[in-house]
Amino acid sequence: MSFAAGLAAEPGHAASDLKPYDDKLMRLSEILGAVHYLRELCGANEGQYWRERMRDLAEAEGSTALRRAKLARAFNQGYRSYSRTYNTCSPSAQTAITRFLTEGTELSEAMVKAYP
Repeated sequence: MSFAAGLAAEPGHAASDLKPYDDKLMRLSEILGAVHYLRELCGANEGQYWRERMRDLAEAEGSTALRRAKLARAFNQGYRSYSRTYNTCSPSAQTAITRFLTEGTELSEAMVKAYP
């Protein structure tokens, strides 16, 4: 299921889309996609929690349709990548979840500190 469904398009200029923290933001989006897939695979019963966090991020950071599309693409890439890798919840999948949650927290905190 693609995250991009439901994001409204708006006109915008690509140059104004660029932010100094974009690499970190795209990585965070990818992590959210991977965690959304893996947590559900491992029976977390969180429903759409991680997709909703991604929607919150897209609403806060997606100032243009192009920017929202980039965020959605990163989320979907993370989701698809791990859906091809894991079919069952394994110790490796659990480890990946833990690592992603740690990395996502670190990225978020670093961006808040650097770009308040």
